[in-house]
Amino acid sequence: MRSNEPENTAANGSHPSLKTATDGPLVNEPDDPRVMGVVRNFRVAVRAVQAHSAWVERQCGLSAAQLWALWEVERKPGMSVSEIARRLSIKPATASNLLDKVEGKSLLRRSRQGPDQRVVQLFVTDEGAKLLATAPLPAQGALLDALTRLREAELDELSQGLEALVDILHTKDEGSALSPMHPGKS
Repeated sequence: MRSNEPENTAANGSHPSLKTATDGPLVNEPDDPRVMGVVRNFRVAVRAVQAHSAWVERQCGLSAAQLWALWEVERKPGMSVSEIARRLSIKPATASNLLDKVEGKSLLRRSRQGPDQRVVQLFVTDEGAKLLATAPLPAQGALLDALTRLREAELDELSQGLEALVDILHTKDEGSALSPMHPGKS
């Protein structure tokens, strides 16, 4: 006979691998000042990235990700869409859509001029070069810039802590890591 409980929940209705009172005490209480401090710091970090993205868009008419992509193409003319996707840590389809918008503003052009005519190469237009000459920095965005400024030990600790958090959240969808953050949405 089947139980009336959903398959993916424990008897108490919680996620099966989350500790409950019967499993033993939680590692930290939800109102632990350290837990609340981390939540506050996450919010501050997300809002800072959103504010930077909004400021970039007001300054140059491109999203922070679009500007970053344009910077990358200027650094390495002739790169492919898949190279842009790797450098921005986004899916190739997302990169293609992002580049469509930049190309639509006449800041970028696509060409099939290499030895392999199947590969689309990307180039900054004169208009794009003019925009980049006055565009705000950091080119790669506020979050990546901040992460590169951490001491090695701090970056290692943060990386390990976030990996542990993702493991506890049971978020194994690597695709979500390749989805851009949308400015102004929290």
